Amino acid sequence: MSSPQNLFAIFARARLAVQGWLTGWWLVIYFAAQMALLALSPRSYGAANRAVLAEQLVRGTAPILPWFCVLVAIISLVLTRIVVVTAQSYGLSQYALQVVIRVLVLELIPLGAALFVALRSTLLSSHELATLRASGQLQRLSEQGVDPFCREALPRVLAGVFANVTLAALSCVLASVLAYLAVYGWRLSALPTYTHLFGQVFNPAVTLIFVLKTAFFGLAVAVLPMASAMYDQVGKPLVQGFELRVLARVFAAIVLIEALSLVGNYY
Repeated sequence: MSSPQNLFAIFARARLAVQGWLTGWWLVIYFAAQMALLALSPRSYGAANRAVLAEQLVRGTAPILPWFCVLVAIISLVLTRIVVVTAQSYGLSQYALQVVIRVLVLELIPLGAALFVALRSTLLSSHELATLRASGQLQRLSEQGVDPFCREALPRVLAGVFANVTLAALSCVLASVLAYLAVYGWRLSALPTYTHLFGQVFNPAVTLIFVLKTAFFGLAVAVLPMASAMYDQVGKPLVQGFELRVLARVFAAIVLIEALSLVGNYY
């Protein structure tokens, strides 16, 4: 092939890649809008759908919650001890707890909860949904008059959001309590000082960014895998490369959300 033909082929492949990328994210937005409408509709919570939703909530949260809390407890104690000892050696003890709260509670725990839920819960749930779609089970539900999005997709999305918010909230409380105990012990007299330090970190702007970041993390780890399961090409290649494609999309979204939160907090 001549050089102009090579360039034409390169531009054609690049155009197709960009078009596929834009189409993929448009389908994600479309799927998210569908899920939002279904979540706000009372008919989505009939008896049959409630049973499926309850099952997905338990399956998505209960198995991973104890392990994540144990992991957070260990990391909290170790990180708090390291920061406190280092700050004391430089004569900056008054800033040690603020650093722990900012690094651990504000940044690491929400990020870790999102990754943990994605790897241990929503990725597996989306693979189940993709398998149901590839086997024709969703089509059979539609032929029976049952909305497959409402019966199978919505419970998995809500379960993913619930699992992420639950892990992040409980782990932040656990880390805060352990940080207090690691520094002050069981003395309640230091509680006003600790709450004052906590309030200095979590001012209204930071609190709003923290809540929004946690919510968007939950949406990212829940919506992106299920959207891929419902709209990616079905067949054997879907089952073989599904996890890697979903993980790449979720990781990119999490990095973007974390970067925006850092900009909002520190610039």
